[in-house]
Amino acid sequence: MSNPATATNEIMSKEELLERVCELVRQVTAARFEGTRYDKLARVHGYADGYMRALMDAGLADRDTLLTAVSEARREVIADDGSGTREAA
Repeated sequence: MSNPATATNEIMSKEELLERVCELVRQVTAARFEGTRYDKLARVHGYADGYMRALMDAGLADRDTLLTAVSEARREVIADDGSGTREAA
């Protein structure tokens, strides 16, 4: 009997993998603007960086694709903020 808390055997599509990158970047960007403690921010940032590196190393995404995804995810967070005065880093 399998444990539902463990990973499934389903393979994620490239779009799903990139959406996960975007979600991680949104979390990092939001945490940064919310003034999250450095240790938590560093952990989330490291997780996002590692995930992107793994995608590149596996040949599942290239640098330009990831840069576009990161830029769009950051813009979404800034737009959701409503102030319109911040710029993506």
